[in-house]
Amino acid sequence: MTFFSRVVGWSLPLMPPPLVRWAAAPYVAGDEPADALARTAGLNERGLAATLALLGEEIDSRELAVEGTGLYVDLVDQLADRGLDCNVSVKLTLLGLKIERELCRDHLALLVGRAAERGNFVRIDMEDHTCTTATLDLYREILAASRARRAAGGPSGSGAGGDAVGVVLQAYLHRTLADIAALPEGANVRLCKGIYVEPPSVAITDYHKVRRNFLASLEALFDRGAYVGIATHDNYLLRESAAIIERRGLAGDRYEFQMLLGVTENRRDALAAAGHRMRIYVPYGRQWYAYSTRRLRENPRIAGHVARAFFLRTLGGRDW
Repeated sequence: MTFFSRVVGWSLPLMPPPLVRWAAAPYVAGDEPADALARTAGLNERGLAATLALLGEEIDSRELAVEGTGLYVDLVDQLADRGLDCNVSVKLTLLGLKIERELCRDHLALLVGRAAERGNFVRIDMEDHTCTTATLDLYREILAASRARRAAGGPSGSGAGGDAVGVVLQAYLHRTLADIAALPEGANVRLCKGIYVEPPSVAITDYHKVRRNFLASLEALFDRGAYVGIATHDNYLLRESAAIIERRGLAGDRYEFQMLLGVTENRRDALAAAGHRMRIYVPYGRQWYAYSTRRLRENPRIAGHVARAFFLRTLGGRDW
């Protein structure tokens, strides 16, 4: 982590909100569902799939958890009504994970059930290490219930094998390979490096070791028959992941690449043009300012990238 990134991480939150909004515009779809749906339609027109994420987490009241769940259920309906190639991604703390486990479970079951009814899919996003075990436990529980309903003639989701729910694993955690070994067969997993600042007892801190663990995790997921969303902007990992796919002779129904809205668009378009399925993570919501400034403080590395993108954009640059 550079001194520049630390300085930017603490100074960007002091910028006036209108300036921060201008800088964030390429990377956040807007305040309202209509903004996110419009951005998704534009991505679909370019042959790109999407996943929508409502900004906001660490909910501390039942009322807000109920409201957030309702917003996601409505979003699933709107996606189906418009016929968009898009699913949803949700953090469990928005559904009430840190209030009461069963409250969160009920909200997640409701959302996944609606997604299955509408032929869609819910990605359970991963948060910091304090949530990892609970997130994976709830994923397995909801997946098992969803598969049982489908086996009894219930609706199927749009995920691989008809599943309506998937999860995220972070390659920088020491536990990830063991978590992969404990996954249900044919799981649907987004694999990313990981973004939260974690202690060395929990996370791998060496950059090159994280890369190696990412690729080892990808191989292990394919060995277990998983469908993998390969979520990275790292050129090395993109090349190596494509090589693994080619060496294994995997068809397009076993994987997709995933990137963030507005980031490395040239690489994104090149992968899509090469025939790989590409999904774009589209965040939106009125919590964009508080969310963004808090995350900048948590991880100054991101701030350095944001600052660079800001200056490139100001100077007319188009990519990172």
